[in-house]
Amino acid sequence: MECPVTQFAHFTNPLYLDSGRILEPYTLAYETYGALNADKSNAILIMHAFSGSHHAAGVYEGEQKAGWWDSLIGHKKGIDIDRYFVICVNAIGSCYGSTSPMSLQHPSQIPYRLDFPVITIADMVRAQKILLSTLGIDYLKAVIGGSMGGMQALSFAQLYPKMAEHIFAIATTHCTSDYVIAAHKAMSEAIMNDPLFRAGQYESTEVAQMKGLAIARMIGFLQYFSPQTMQRKFSHRYVNQDGLYELFGRFEVMRYLDYNTQSFCHYFDPLSYLYLAKALCIYDLSLGYENLYDALKGVLSHIHIISFIDDTMFKVEESRQIAEALMYLQKKYNLLELQGSFGHDSFLVQVDLYDDYIRHILNS
Repeated sequence: MECPVTQFAHFTNPLYLDSGRILEPYTLAYETYGALNADKSNAILIMHAFSGSHHAAGVYEGEQKAGWWDSLIGHKKGIDIDRYFVICVNAIGSCYGSTSPMSLQHPSQIPYRLDFPVITIADMVRAQKILLSTLGIDYLKAVIGGSMGGMQALSFAQLYPKMAEHIFAIATTHCTSDYVIAAHKAMSEAIMNDPLFRAGQYESTEVAQMKGLAIARMIGFLQYFSPQTMQRKFSHRYVNQDGLYELFGRFEVMRYLDYNTQSFCHYFDPLSYLYLAKALCIYDLSLGYENLYDALKGVLSHIHIISFIDDTMFKVEESRQIAEALMYLQKKYNLLELQGSFGHDSFLVQVDLYDDYIRHILNS
């Protein structure tokens, strides 16, 4: 695959938000892979998860780390860029180039910070639909997303029922559970109570030292990995260099959390974390409808729900609820329940469990 290049689309027309507020102007960062065919019928939209970005595949020049779904997107892979034109957009509110809390607020040229409006999953989807329109794309072969990306995919099916042939909602839910909301409450409190946070007035140079952001990420790992995954990965091992009876001696799982959360603080923004957490917590596909059945009544796309039995964040029962509603409504759907080995993170780590399924559906 050629080196991917981040592109930016700037919009001056207002983006009307569910909260009643507007964003004007705003920017979307995105990447594309493959080529759009003559009749623009081979486009696939990829939605990223909470801490993901528009960099879904390929390797930037001078770097070694590939995009977060590189094992799925590429030449001859599950999503074959020799056949399809793939677009991945950084969601509004995220910190990888799209308009976010740290963007400059027009016309003052001062960052929004806590003046940034609350963003919903549906707001993210509407912004991406506007980008597609500017690219002249009014039909999608598929919309594919995992976790928060799966929420966006389901919202896309609801908001634009005639636009996508297939919707792949992976490791996700139709309504965020109280368990997940409680975890995000703890994460948000850790960030806001960090002395460096200063009610959102921190300097960008201070983020790497924010212990609260690191703690929030640690709490997140307790959702991303199942207890069985933790036990299998670390097996109660103690760090060899640390003394067992030293107060701050560490188990291997502790060292893993220390390393991964410290590196996270070097590239993710605390305010984006808070705003995305809010979007995730208030997500409810049936909001404004009588129930989930009513919310899915207008869906026309073929919905593919892929869940993992060991996922403790978005449990398999939540995927079954979506499937039951679609079955009752006599909609086109498939439900795959897979035995992963990495809990919620199986959708990123074990692409081999479902890439053949996606390839078959796209190419059939």
